[in-house]
Amino acid sequence: MLNFLSAPIITSLGVLIGSLVLYYLQTKISERVINNFQASQTWIPENELVLLTGGSGGIGKRIMEDLSRKKVRVVILDINQPTFELPENVTFYETDITSAESLSETGAAIRKSHGEPTVIVNNAAVFHHGTILEKPVEKLRQTFEVNIISHFLIMKEFLPFMIRKNHGHVLTIASIASFVTLGDMVDYACSKASALAFQEGLRQELKYWYKAPNVRTSTVHPMWVRTPMIDGFTKYQADFRQPLLAAKDVSQVVVEHIITRKSGQTIVPRHSSVIGSLRAFPLWLQEAMRSYLSRIVLRVGIKRAADENHSSRVP
Repeated sequence: MLNFLSAPIITSLGVLIGSLVLYYLQTKISERVINNFQASQTWIPENELVLLTGGSGGIGKRIMEDLSRKKVRVVILDINQPTFELPENVTFYETDITSAESLSETGAAIRKSHGEPTVIVNNAAVFHHGTILEKPVEKLRQTFEVNIISHFLIMKEFLPFMIRKNHGHVLTIASIASFVTLGDMVDYACSKASALAFQEGLRQELKYWYKAPNVRTSTVHPMWVRTPMIDGFTKYQADFRQPLLAAKDVSQVVVEHIITRKSGQTIVPRHSSVIGSLRAFPLWLQEAMRSYLSRIVLRVGIKRAADENHSSRVP
Protein backbone atom coordinates (compact mmCIF):
# COMPACT_ATOMS: atom_id res chain seq x y z
CA MET A 1 0.00 0.00 0.00
CA LEU A 2 2.94 2.32 0.67
CA ASN A 3 4.69 1.64 -2.62
CA PHE A 4 3.66 5.06 -3.87
CA LEU A 5 5.66 6.69 -1.07
CA SER A 6 9.34 7.13 -1.65
CA ALA A 7 11.87 6.24 1.02
CA PRO A 8 12.70 9.92 1.74
CA ILE A 9 9.01 10.69 2.34
CA ILE A 10 8.62 7.74 4.70
CA THR A 11 11.78 8.80 6.54
CA SER A 12 10.55 12.39 6.81
CA LEU A 13 7.18 11.25 8.17
CA GLY A 14 8.95 9.06 10.71
CA VAL A 15 11.14 11.95 11.84
CA LEU A 16 8.09 14.25 12.10
CA ILE A 17 6.05 11.77 14.11
CA GLY A 18 9.02 10.97 16.33
CA SER A 19 9.65 14.67 16.96
CA LEU A 20 6.01 15.23 17.92
CA VAL A 21 6.08 12.28 20.30
CA LEU A 22 9.32 13.51 21.90
CA TYR A 23 7.90 17.03 22.25
CA TYR A 24 4.77 15.67 23.93
CA LEU A 25 6.78 13.49 26.29
CA GLN A 26 9.22 16.23 27.31
CA THR A 27 6.31 18.62 27.89
CA LYS A 28 4.54 16.14 30.16
CA ILE A 29 7.73 15.24 32.02
CA SER A 30 8.57 18.92 32.55
CA GLU A 31 5.06 19.57 33.84
CA ARG A 32 5.32 16.72 36.33
CA VAL A 33 8.78 17.74 37.54
CA ILE A 34 8.02 21.45 37.95
CA ASN A 35 4.90 20.53 39.93
CA ASN A 36 6.94 18.24 42.21
CA PHE A 37 4.94 15.22 41.03
CA GLN A 38 2.00 16.57 43.04
CA ALA A 39 -1.48 16.37 41.52
CA SER A 40 -3.25 19.70 41.12
CA GLN A 41 -5.89 20.42 43.74
CA THR A 42 -9.37 21.48 42.69
CA TRP A 43 -9.74 25.24 42.30
CA ILE A 44 -12.53 26.57 44.55
CA PRO A 45 -12.82 30.35 43.98
CA GLU A 46 -14.47 31.17 47.30
CA ASN A 47 -11.52 29.62 49.16
CA GLU A 48 -8.90 31.68 47.34
CA LEU A 49 -7.72 35.28 47.51
CA VAL A 50 -5.50 36.70 44.77
CA LEU A 51 -3.07 39.49 45.64
CA LEU A 52 -2.20 41.38 42.46
CA THR A 53 0.44 44.11 42.30
CA GLY A 54 0.12 46.85 39.71
CA GLY A 55 -3.54 46.17 39.03
CA SER A 56 -4.57 49.76 38.29
CA GLY A 57 -3.61 49.62 34.63
CA GLY A 58 -2.04 47.70 31.75
CA ILE A 59 -1.70 43.93 32.03
CA GLY A 60 -2.63 43.98 35.71
CA LYS A 61 -5.98 45.64 35.04
CA ARG A 62 -6.88 42.96 32.50
CA ILE A 63 -5.82 40.15 34.89
CA MET A 64 -8.05 41.69 37.56
CA GLU A 65 -11.00 41.89 35.16
CA ASP A 66 -10.60 38.31 33.95
CA LEU A 67 -10.31 36.94 37.49
CA SER A 68 -13.26 39.01 38.65
CA ARG A 69 -15.44 37.56 35.89
CA LYS A 70 -14.57 34.11 37.25
CA LYS A 71 -15.87 35.14 40.69
CA VAL A 72 -12.37 35.24 42.19
CA ARG A 73 -11.70 37.66 45.05
CA VAL A 74 -8.85 40.02 44.22
CA VAL A 75 -6.91 42.61 46.22
CA ILE A 76 -4.91 45.13 44.21
CA LEU A 77 -1.71 46.65 45.59
CA ASP A 78 -0.68 49.73 43.63
CA ILE A 79 0.76 53.17 44.24
CA ASN A 80 -1.69 54.57 41.67
CA GLN A 81 -5.41 54.83 42.34
CA PRO A 82 -7.63 53.05 39.77
CA THR A 83 -9.31 55.41 37.32
CA PHE A 84 -12.21 52.99 36.83
CA GLU A 85 -14.93 51.46 38.97
CA LEU A 86 -13.85 48.24 40.66
CA PRO A 87 -16.01 45.09 40.58
CA GLU A 88 -17.59 44.21 43.92
CA ASN A 89 -15.18 41.29 44.48
CA VAL A 90 -12.08 43.49 43.99
CA THR A 91 -10.52 45.73 46.65
CA PHE A 92 -7.80 48.32 46.14
CA TYR A 93 -5.05 49.11 48.67
CA GLU A 94 -2.76 52.04 47.98
CA THR A 95 0.61 50.50 48.78
CA ASP A 96 4.27 51.18 48.16
CA ILE A 97 5.42 47.64 47.38
CA THR A 98 9.06 48.72 47.72
CA SER A 99 8.49 49.49 51.42
CA ALA A 100 8.37 46.71 54.02
CA GLU A 101 6.47 49.04 56.38
CA SER A 102 3.81 49.85 53.77
CA LEU A 103 3.41 46.15 52.95
CA SER A 104 3.08 45.29 56.64
CA GLU A 105 0.29 47.84 57.11
CA THR A 106 -1.51 46.64 54.00
CA GLY A 107 -1.05 43.01 55.00
CA ALA A 108 -2.74 43.64 58.34
CA ALA A 109 -5.65 45.38 56.63
CA ILE A 110 -6.05 42.56 54.10
CA ARG A 111 -6.04 39.87 56.78
CA LYS A 112 -8.62 41.74 58.84
CA SER A 113 -11.04 42.20 55.93
CA HIS A 114 -10.37 39.25 53.62
CA GLY A 115 -8.08 36.70 55.24
CA GLU A 116 -4.70 35.55 53.94
CA PRO A 117 -3.84 35.77 50.22
CA THR A 118 -3.43 32.32 48.64
CA VAL A 119 -2.24 33.51 45.22
CA ILE A 120 0.31 36.26 44.61
CA VAL A 121 0.79 37.80 41.17
CA ASN A 122 3.97 39.89 40.98
CA ASN A 123 2.90 42.06 38.07
CA ALA A 124 3.95 45.62 38.95
CA ALA A 125 6.89 46.91 36.90
CA VAL A 126 8.46 50.11 35.63
CA PHE A 127 10.52 50.85 32.54
CA HIS A 128 12.62 53.91 31.70
CA HIS A 129 14.34 54.62 28.39
CA GLY A 130 18.03 55.42 28.44
CA THR A 131 21.49 53.94 28.13
CA ILE A 132 23.57 52.91 31.15
CA LEU A 133 25.36 56.29 31.18
CA GLU A 134 22.26 58.38 30.48
CA LYS A 135 19.90 56.95 33.07
CA PRO A 136 19.68 58.82 36.40
CA VAL A 137 20.59 56.79 39.48
CA GLU A 138 17.13 57.31 41.01
CA LYS A 139 15.52 55.67 37.97
CA LEU A 140 17.96 52.76 38.12
CA ARG A 141 17.08 52.22 41.77
CA GLN A 142 13.36 52.46 41.08
CA THR A 143 13.60 49.83 38.34
CA PHE A 144 15.22 47.28 40.64
CA GLU A 145 13.13 48.17 43.69
CA VAL A 146 9.81 47.78 41.85
CA ASN A 147 10.72 45.00 39.43
CA ILE A 148 12.53 42.61 41.79
CA ILE A 149 13.23 43.79 45.36
CA SER A 150 9.47 44.13 45.92
CA HIS A 151 9.14 40.40 45.21
CA PHE A 152 11.35 39.59 48.18
CA LEU A 153 9.46 41.98 50.45
CA ILE A 154 6.09 40.58 49.39
CA MET A 155 7.26 37.02 50.06
CA LYS A 156 8.45 37.98 53.54
CA GLU A 157 4.99 39.36 54.30
CA PHE A 158 2.70 36.75 52.74
CA LEU A 159 4.60 33.52 51.97
CA PRO A 160 4.78 32.11 55.55
CA PHE A 161 1.02 31.42 55.54
CA MET A 162 1.27 29.50 52.25
CA ILE A 163 4.15 27.44 53.64
CA ARG A 164 2.21 26.57 56.81
CA LYS A 165 -0.78 25.44 54.75
CA ASN A 166 1.32 23.89 51.96
CA HIS A 167 -1.11 25.64 49.64
CA GLY A 168 -0.77 28.63 47.36
CA HIS A 169 0.67 29.98 44.13
CA VAL A 170 3.31 32.63 43.41
CA LEU A 171 3.22 33.86 39.82
CA THR A 172 5.60 36.44 38.38
CA ILE A 173 5.17 38.42 35.18
CA ALA A 174 8.72 38.51 33.85
CA SER A 175 9.51 39.34 30.21
CA ILE A 176 11.17 38.08 27.09
CA ALA A 177 13.90 40.46 28.31
CA SER A 178 14.74 37.74 30.87
CA PHE A 179 16.50 36.05 27.94
CA VAL A 180 17.36 38.89 25.52
CA THR A 181 19.19 42.04 26.68
CA LEU A 182 19.02 45.09 24.43
CA GLY A 183 20.55 48.53 24.59
CA ASP A 184 18.43 51.35 26.06
CA MET A 185 16.86 48.89 28.53
CA VAL A 186 19.78 47.17 30.26
CA ASP A 187 18.46 47.81 33.78
CA TYR A 188 15.02 46.51 32.82
CA ALA A 189 16.48 43.33 31.31
CA CYS A 190 18.63 42.81 34.41
CA SER A 191 15.57 43.14 36.63
CA LYS A 192 13.58 40.66 34.54
CA ALA A 193 16.43 38.15 34.44
CA SER A 194 16.46 38.53 38.23
CA ALA A 195 12.72 37.86 38.33
CA LEU A 196 13.29 34.55 36.55
CA ALA A 197 16.12 33.63 38.93
CA PHE A 198 13.90 34.61 41.86
CA GLN A 199 11.17 32.20 40.78
CA GLU A 200 13.61 29.35 40.14
CA GLY A 201 15.23 29.80 43.55
CA LEU A 202 11.88 30.20 45.31
CA ARG A 203 10.77 26.85 43.90
CA GLN A 204 13.86 25.15 45.32
CA GLU A 205 13.41 26.70 48.76
CA LEU A 206 9.72 25.76 48.90
CA LYS A 207 10.52 22.18 47.94
CA TYR A 208 13.61 21.48 50.05
CA TRP A 209 13.91 24.11 52.78
CA TYR A 210 10.23 24.56 53.67
CA LYS A 211 8.78 21.20 52.61
CA ALA A 212 5.84 22.90 50.86
CA PRO A 213 5.72 21.19 47.43
CA ASN A 214 2.08 22.17 46.86
CA VAL A 215 2.87 25.88 46.79
CA ARG A 216 2.99 26.46 43.05
CA THR A 217 5.38 28.80 41.24
CA SER A 218 4.91 30.13 37.72
CA THR A 219 6.69 32.60 35.47
CA VAL A 220 5.17 34.26 32.40
CA HIS A 221 7.44 35.92 29.83
CA PRO A 222 5.51 38.17 27.41
CA MET A 223 7.04 39.72 24.34
CA TRP A 224 6.05 43.30 23.44
CA VAL A 225 2.62 44.10 24.94
CA ARG A 226 0.64 47.15 23.85
CA THR A 227 0.40 49.02 27.15
CA PRO A 228 1.35 52.58 28.20
CA MET A 229 4.72 51.22 29.40
CA ILE A 230 5.99 50.93 25.83
CA ASP A 231 4.29 53.96 24.29
CA GLY A 232 7.78 55.26 23.58
CA PHE A 233 8.12 52.42 21.06
CA THR A 234 4.60 51.92 19.72
CA LYS A 235 4.23 55.61 18.91
CA TYR A 236 6.82 54.96 16.19
CA GLN A 237 5.41 51.69 14.88
CA ALA A 238 6.58 52.45 11.33
CA ASP A 239 10.16 52.17 12.61
CA PHE A 240 9.51 49.72 15.46
CA ARG A 241 7.74 47.11 13.31
CA GLN A 242 7.48 44.52 16.08
CA PRO A 243 4.43 42.28 16.58
CA LEU A 244 2.42 43.45 19.57
CA LEU A 245 0.43 41.42 22.05
CA ALA A 246 -2.73 42.65 23.75
CA ALA A 247 -3.00 42.61 27.54
CA LYS A 248 -5.67 39.91 27.21
CA ASP A 249 -3.13 37.55 25.61
CA VAL A 250 -0.97 37.67 28.73
CA SER A 251 -3.90 37.62 31.14
CA GLN A 252 -5.27 34.47 29.52
CA VAL A 253 -2.05 32.60 30.31
CA VAL A 254 -1.84 33.98 33.86
CA VAL A 255 -5.44 33.07 34.67
CA GLU A 256 -4.94 29.60 33.19
CA HIS A 257 -1.97 28.98 35.51
CA ILE A 258 -3.99 30.18 38.50
CA ILE A 259 -7.22 28.28 37.80
CA THR A 260 -5.51 24.99 36.88
CA ARG A 261 -3.24 25.31 39.94
CA LYS A 262 -0.22 24.30 37.88
CA SER A 263 3.33 25.60 38.10
CA GLY A 264 4.95 26.49 34.82
CA GLN A 265 7.08 28.77 32.71
CA THR A 266 5.33 30.19 29.67
CA ILE A 267 6.60 32.47 26.93
CA VAL A 268 3.83 34.50 25.28
CA PRO A 269 3.12 33.91 22.47
CA ARG A 270 3.81 30.21 22.92
CA HIS A 271 5.12 29.78 19.37
CA SER A 272 8.08 31.96 20.39
CA SER A 273 9.14 29.57 23.16
CA VAL A 274 12.43 28.86 21.37
CA ILE A 275 13.65 32.26 22.61
CA GLY A 276 13.86 30.74 26.07
CA SER A 277 16.72 28.60 24.75
CA LEU A 278 18.61 31.55 23.26
CA ARG A 279 21.64 31.15 25.53
CA ALA A 280 22.11 27.62 24.24
CA PHE A 281 22.56 29.02 20.72
CA PRO A 282 26.01 29.73 19.26
CA LEU A 283 27.31 33.09 20.46
CA TRP A 284 27.27 34.56 16.96
CA LEU A 285 23.57 33.76 16.62
CA GLN A 286 22.77 35.18 20.05
CA GLU A 287 24.60 38.38 19.18
CA ALA A 288 22.90 38.60 15.79
CA MET A 289 19.48 38.56 17.44
CA ARG A 290 20.45 41.10 20.09
CA SER A 291 22.04 43.36 17.48
CA TYR A 292 19.01 43.21 15.17
CA LEU A 293 16.63 44.23 17.95
CA SER A 294 19.00 46.81 19.46
CA ARG A 295 19.29 48.57 16.10
CA ILE A 296 15.50 48.86 15.99
CA VAL A 297 15.41 50.26 19.53
CA LEU A 298 18.17 52.75 18.65
CA ARG A 299 16.36 53.87 15.48
CA VAL A 300 13.15 54.48 17.43
CA GLY A 301 15.11 56.25 20.18
CA ILE A 302 16.61 58.69 17.68
CA LYS A 303 13.13 59.54 16.37
CA ARG A 304 11.77 59.91 19.89
CA ALA A 305 14.65 62.17 20.97
CA ALA A 306 14.16 64.35 17.89
CA ASP A 307 10.45 64.74 18.67
CA GLU A 308 11.15 65.56 22.31
CA ASN A 309 13.77 68.12 21.30
CA HIS A 310 11.34 69.71 18.85
CA SER A 311 8.58 69.83 21.47
CA SER A 312 10.88 71.50 23.98
CA ARG A 313 11.60 74.29 21.47
CA VAL A 314 7.97 74.98 20.60
CA PRO A 315 6.83 78.04 22.61
